[in-house]
Amino acid sequence: MWRIDGDEPKPLTASVLPAEKELHEFLKRDPSLLGERLMVIGSEVITPYGPRLDLLAIDADGNLNLLELKRDKTPREVVAQVLDYGSWASTLSRDDIIDIATKHLDQPFEAAFEDVFGSAPPDELNGALSLTIVAAELDASSERIVNYLRDFGVPVNAVFFSYLEDDGRRYLARSWLTASDDETPKATTGNKKSKRAAWNGKDWYISFAGGDRMWEDARQNGFVSGGGGKMFSQDMRTLPKDARIWVNVPPMRYVAVGRVLAPAARFEHAQVLVGGNWVQLSAQALHGTYPDDPATPDDIAEWVVPVEWIDARPLEAGFWERGMFASQHSACKLRQEFTLGRLAAHFNTDDGE
Repeated sequence: MWRIDGDEPKPLTASVLPAEKELHEFLKRDPSLLGERLMVIGSEVITPYGPRLDLLAIDADGNLNLLELKRDKTPREVVAQVLDYGSWASTLSRDDIIDIATKHLDQPFEAAFEDVFGSAPPDELNGALSLTIVAAELDASSERIVNYLRDFGVPVNAVFFSYLEDDGRRYLARSWLTASDDETPKATTGNKKSKRAAWNGKDWYISFAGGDRMWEDARQNGFVSGGGGKMFSQDMRTLPKDARIWVNVPPMRYVAVGRVLAPAARFEHAQVLVGGNWVQLSAQALHGTYPDDPATPDDIAEWVVPVEWIDARPLEAGFWERGMFASQHSACKLRQEFTLGRLAAHFNTDDGE
């Protein structure tokens, strides 16, 4: 690196980083120094084998990234250590990961995840794994070992930081052993522990949005609907009778919980339960516009699911917290315990509902 604001380029002076502990703190506060958006969910993480993993991070896809500082270890020691940590981390279930994050973070894991990545965490965590050796400098022996392991598909890489000074200013320069745009292996993690959020068999998420649909129509007449595309129409048709549904009206506000009374039907044939009687939905006074052309293919048609509301509220009373689940699907299984817990408390429901 050179400074070029004078008559001639001036090389910056490379110095020794005061302490790798300082580098650890830099990465703990801002793991984007590695060039990838990550969230640290554990520092000095206790493992069952005694030693502590320096940093445990997670990416936007829910994959774990293990960061181990070289410190004064020999090349063989640091590589063996990070591989040992990898063998342990590959067995972590979704619950294990959230437990580690809960001890490290000052807010719920789901809320912290949304703060960093802009969305709720995926249903599956730890589907793949990356191992990174972090060093102030990297010796030739470490390079040979890491490159050899990578040739066999081991998801390990090394990054080193150069420390430079210039007129009282301090700089860090980052170099990866293998460039990020090269083919980087990722280890899939397979074991008996569940890495996907479990489904309780009854709760479903509904996104009531798009087109000219009006939430007040659905609230007053007891239905949800979706269509206009294959994904949306098929989603509605998967809802089983007696399913419990939680309705989100984008952008991000849960407004109702209810029970499905019957399978989905095309709008022109749909019936809803009003005042204890089944009536034709199309004959009701509706504010929105719902496609009802019989010639429309099933994959494009509007599909209506009749619902008995347990608690349905107007839009202005919608509820949302950071980290809660949201999806573009018009209907899907709701697995996230964080969301279910917040909704049950807000809408005063319990497992008996």
